[in-house]
Amino acid sequence: MVIAKVFMVFSAGIILTLGVLHLVYTFGGPKLTPRDPALQFSMSQISPVITKETTMWRSWVGFNASHSMGLILFGLVFGFLALAHGQLLFQSPFLLVVGLAMLGGFVVLSKVYWFSAPFTGTCISLACYVASIVASRV
Repeated sequence: MVIAKVFMVFSAGIILTLGVLHLVYTFGGPKLTPRDPALQFSMSQISPVITKETTMWRSWVGFNASHSMGLILFGLVFGFLALAHGQLLFQSPFLLVVGLAMLGGFVVLSKVYWFSAPFTGTCISLACYVASIVASRV
């Protein structure tokens, strides 16, 4: 069970790290800003069709922040469960399937919409997650 916990904590730690980095990049520095300053200006002037209460830029920042929070939550919850409640986690098909679906979704999203660094990180996290499940069954 120790090996299973180590793999799960490593999987959760990767996602937690990606989430924290993404949150830092969202609010600090230029990493998530457009290369063309005119695009950011335009985004700050235009509302989405759904509402005029916000702008595309504010929505962009909010989406990035909430995405980061989701990654951080996943990492904290699954890391905590592995360390403090390993039996509960590894004996719960519901929790294991939810985690697997989330990580699988992150892998697909990162392949289709993002770039190589998050794709690599989410693939490694998914591999560790699957290895933790296999190790828990041995």
